[in-house]
Amino acid sequence: MASFLQIENLTKSYGDHLLFHDITFGVNEGDKIGIIAKNGTGKSTLLHIIAGKESADSGTVTFRSGLKVGMLDQLPEFDPEATVAEACLTGDTATLKIISDYECALAKGDADEILAASQAMDGAGAWDHEDMMRQMLSQLNITDLSAKMGTLSGGQRKRVAIARMLLEKPDLLILDEPTNHLDIEIVEWLENYLTRQRVTLLMVTHDRYFLDRVCNKIIEIDHQSIFTYQGNYNLYLRRRAERIEALEEELAKVKNTLRREQEWMSRQPQARAGKAKYRIDAFYDLKEKARADYSERHVKLDVKSSYIGSKIFEARGVNKSFGDKVILKDFTYTFARYERLGIIGNNGAGKSTFIKLLQGLVPTDSGEWNLGETVKFGYYSQDGIQFDENKRVIDAVTELAEDIVLDGGDRHFSPMQFLNRFLFSPADQQKYIHTLSGGEKCRLHLATVLMRSPNFLILDEPTNDLDIVTLGILEEYLTTFKGCMIVISHDRYFLDNVVDHLFVFQGNGQIKDFPGNYTEYRQWMADKTAADKSRTTQEKAHQIEKPRAEKAPKMSFKERCEFNALTEEIDALSKEKNELDALFASGQTLTDVASLSARYNEISTQLDEKEMRWLKLSEKE
Repeated sequence: MASFLQIENLTKSYGDHLLFHDITFGVNEGDKIGIIAKNGTGKSTLLHIIAGKESADSGTVTFRSGLKVGMLDQLPEFDPEATVAEACLTGDTATLKIISDYECALAKGDADEILAASQAMDGAGAWDHEDMMRQMLSQLNITDLSAKMGTLSGGQRKRVAIARMLLEKPDLLILDEPTNHLDIEIVEWLENYLTRQRVTLLMVTHDRYFLDRVCNKIIEIDHQSIFTYQGNYNLYLRRRAERIEALEEELAKVKNTLRREQEWMSRQPQARAGKAKYRIDAFYDLKEKARADYSERHVKLDVKSSYIGSKIFEARGVNKSFGDKVILKDFTYTFARYERLGIIGNNGAGKSTFIKLLQGLVPTDSGEWNLGETVKFGYYSQDGIQFDENKRVIDAVTELAEDIVLDGGDRHFSPMQFLNRFLFSPADQQKYIHTLSGGEKCRLHLATVLMRSPNFLILDEPTNDLDIVTLGILEEYLTTFKGCMIVISHDRYFLDNVVDHLFVFQGNGQIKDFPGNYTEYRQWMADKTAADKSRTTQEKAHQIEKPRAEKAPKMSFKERCEFNALTEEIDALSKEKNELDALFASGQTLTDVASLSARYNEISTQLDEKEMRWLKLSEKE
């Protein structure tokens, strides 16, 4: 396969913190590569260096000549005043420039420029681009192309960014956490798209199902070096375990050899000058190798929950709306002790509002919401805790508690000791919060939630920005958590592992309680859809099939522009005609009746022609 990208001897550090050293790898046509590493080890930095947004300390990044690269950032930026359509038509590709030139020519009204721009549109096949844009955005549940980008949610902006990138049809896709801020339906759409399409991609994601179903190669950054594994995420797990086992066996052999060499070096020190120099050098090499540590430090989530009674919370006839938007409609439910609930649904369906209602952060419109006396919430918000970014990590936690008491008073920790359990070394604790990576901030947020020993955890998108290793430890902790739990997450793997039933927010205040995890829910939905389709097919078989009307072709981009212009022209002409009608009916003495009558006839003729053309085009709408 053709080589798209070659990384050679790349090194990057921030101050004394080395991210990676002298790494080399390539990306070939057809590769779908996932990059895996712990938080703070340079995954996103590596992508930004490749995309030219950051510089490396040393090394080279070489693209194939003429390669078109598209990048999706974690938090895409847009002009807040731009419309969705304008945002999608902003880019550096030749097609987008041709469309932009055509629109500028139309705005100027210069006939020669319009002709030249139209010919360029013909040559580039750009007339269909708007139809493609509408279709792509529709699949991503974005229908209002006139909406201003500044009014959209984070998830909606992410979807527009995905559409813009895919419409540019780059040769190489670079994706930084593509599933963050997306609901599960859109995650699965993107997953299916990338699986079906013949694309080449390099991405960072914590979504393990996404890695498993999309990727054919995994690159791991570990101990400032990289290791490449052919295959998907499941194959990576097996082969990585084999690599670590082999390294540990090799380390054991090195230590045994070192012991023998130490004995040799200690014999008759006065005669050491006569010993073979190569053997002395080899001894010091062995000593260096023996210092290698392949064991992994993990977050220690062994915080016990405080006691929780039998009464948790009970909702009776609860209603909540924001204007015309209904969040809860006559909601009644009794939450049981040790219940583990997952919440899914489209963005904007009310998931986050529901958990704020539960905690009393948002008032209900009506109904009863009774909370047990022993309930002690621990709320992990996807927005994160609001720290002073200019404070050091240790100072921020010390302000919350100088003595951290856990397990009902059985254990006491200083802030330094507690942070160490969350992989913040003494040096890390002295860092200013604004210098932390996104994943490190999430870890700090998680530490502040658990330091209060809650018995009811509410986790709103807890997997965003956490590395895969920490996710696995968090899952293990939650499966043994002796308390209640509500999880909102787009991470299907995470939901499968930690919840036992789901609230599916279906919109308009409707909530379905499904007894099972996410994969079981998807299977139930697939079976239901198949059954509904089969029933519909059987019903149609008993009906006389009517001849189908031939489907009208859709408007081209050129026709769409003409249709929009006609709409404005018809409105303006109709307004002018109505004004003339009113003037003629007023009984006023008119000095220029002849010219007004001529203009009236001209308007009527133009309206007839333009309305006929408008009607013809509207049939393609």
